[in-house]
Amino acid sequence: MEKVYQYFKRDISWLSFNYRVLMEAEDDTLPIYERIKFLSIYSSNMEEFYEIRVAEHRGVIMKKNYTDESSEEAEATLAAITNEVNWQQKEYHRVFHHVILPELERQGIHLYQDSRPEPFHEEFVRNFFNEEVFPFLAPVVIQKDDIRTFIRDRRLYLVIRMKKKKTEQEEKTAESPAFQYVLMKIPFSKVPRFIELPKHEGKSYIMFIDDIIRANLSSVFIGYEIDSCYNIKISRDADIYLEDETSSTIVENIRKKLKKRKIGALSRFMYDMDMPKDFLDFLCQAFSISQEDLVMGGRYNNLQDLIKLPNPGSKELEWKSPSPMRVPYLDEMGSMIRAVKKQDVFLHFPYESFDYLIRLLMEAAFDPKVDEIKITQYRVAENSAVINTLISAAQNGKKVTVFVELKARFDEENNMSSSEKMKQAGIQIIYSIPGLKVHAKVAVILRKDDGNGRKRKDIAYLSTGNFNEKTARVYSDMALLTSNPAIVQDINKVFAILEGKLESPTFTHLLVARFNMVPELDRMIEREIEHVRAGRKGRIILKMNGLHDTHMINSLYRASECGVEIDLIVRGICCLIPNRPYSRNIRITRIVDMFLEHSRVWYFYNDGEEEVYLASADWMRRNLNRRIEIAFPILDASIRQMIIDILHIQLKDNVKACWIDEKLQNVPKKDDSPVKVRAQMEIFNYLREKKDNLG
Repeated sequence: MEKVYQYFKRDISWLSFNYRVLMEAEDDTLPIYERIKFLSIYSSNMEEFYEIRVAEHRGVIMKKNYTDESSEEAEATLAAITNEVNWQQKEYHRVFHHVILPELERQGIHLYQDSRPEPFHEEFVRNFFNEEVFPFLAPVVIQKDDIRTFIRDRRLYLVIRMKKKKTEQEEKTAESPAFQYVLMKIPFSKVPRFIELPKHEGKSYIMFIDDIIRANLSSVFIGYEIDSCYNIKISRDADIYLEDETSSTIVENIRKKLKKRKIGALSRFMYDMDMPKDFLDFLCQAFSISQEDLVMGGRYNNLQDLIKLPNPGSKELEWKSPSPMRVPYLDEMGSMIRAVKKQDVFLHFPYESFDYLIRLLMEAAFDPKVDEIKITQYRVAENSAVINTLISAAQNGKKVTVFVELKARFDEENNMSSSEKMKQAGIQIIYSIPGLKVHAKVAVILRKDDGNGRKRKDIAYLSTGNFNEKTARVYSDMALLTSNPAIVQDINKVFAILEGKLESPTFTHLLVARFNMVPELDRMIEREIEHVRAGRKGRIILKMNGLHDTHMINSLYRASECGVEIDLIVRGICCLIPNRPYSRNIRITRIVDMFLEHSRVWYFYNDGEEEVYLASADWMRRNLNRRIEIAFPILDASIRQMIIDILHIQLKDNVKACWIDEKLQNVPKKDDSPVKVRAQMEIFNYLREKKDNLG
């Protein structure tokens, strides 16, 4: 009889990760503005979760999306999500009100929590409102039976309940005027969310723009008595579903879908939990909000804006990340191409500078020995230095080919605009493959013969992260630069697939999703099992952002049952359940710290012949089955040992690491060791020491 394994629910697992983000806001060892940053990240993450995941389940129920999920399963999942989110929202507001605000006060910063400014601020607030806010307000009466008012997603609104003031004649009657309801969008593009008020007696004051408006409602609605005012916001389905996905239509179809994203189906109606039930009922009727769409919020929504909270105090209230390190070997060599020809180069962002990649591309753009550059584009920065170097290369007569993944969620517009810019410069653009996403992060620099018939060494760049200088400052990623001919040849085959020139490739070193990745992973896991059966050590360490694919989870369960020791370092979704009979040899570590853990690393002990792969792929069903992903081996022994050392540093973290237990709880990985290991800081120290020794 086949074993019955169990798994965590994907979305509940993700919510567990986001709660771990919220836990950072309570860490009193961090500067207060670093803690506030994590409140912002939590809110931003939740916004995207409702726009994509919750919207997908809603689509299943409404028969708009067709997935493996049934309507009943979708309803059960949404109920579980709502319960967990409502609990987390209460926790969020507890942290905000009882942890963050008191600490700001202790630092001499008062963040107003009501619309009644102190007497010494009344004039400033009134003048600021009249001059900077009032001209941009456009209140709309809510008429539930006659007119449907459209509410934009990701926007903040105030809903106001009021009564018309009685005339002297009306005062004599017993009848009270009926309530009127008004919707008013906060003009976020015209005024900042937070307004610094004049200091008073050495103390700094900050006020939400929401409260500045609330404080002046009587001057907006003259002749009315304001009963109450609350904050609301909604989230809409932001995913893009392409019915017709041919190469000739994909650009236009995405362009059309992007226009409709703003009017997508409702996925969340967030309201102030202090709002009276009759007020909420009125809004639900007026805007056709179902009970399932309701999510409790607080007095203030869109708290991802907290990232913009002014700091009128000391810079010590903010966390200053260490600056990216220089690599002495690369600086001494001068030429990036010459350095990579001599030996493989390992870069670890943001510990080390991303500028080296820009230098490599710029050198290739102007090197007369370079013939062609090919690169994938998934998410690039706005005004990207990477794109600018590629344009320079094309203008210098190089043949440049860029594969652009138009379906990179929330980067569709940026990718289309950068594509047009590159096209105009003469760069060959290849767009998304129908039915697939290309998530591989690779580039190859092809060089001309030396004139004597000898082929010059080509250069390859392979990474776990995007070609994005902005995210490279906050995402922890690893990259390899190599002139190994076999790896270059494999990458050329990948580009041949993307160009539609190759259908059934064979690879020497690379693991490529949809071709050989899953079979090779199965083989390497099975090999560790065989070592254990033969009385030898079996050991696997896997670092990734998400683990959801049941086939791969089952393989790990089976390896654990056979005695293979497995450590997982999983930042986000993890559907594997530890501490069960079939997972007794599996431990799950989650690290949340100043940098977003983004690198994917796969380690197999292999009876002492250790193998290490870096990859673009998580072990999610979509990554392994519906994307072009690449994993690449680390063949250089010294680089391989560095990566193994970094994995072990992360496993020793007892400051920012948590265990994931069988209840999906984040259990702080505290121990009695007098030595405190904060992995991200230790990695800085480790790499610095390595560079110093090499120097």
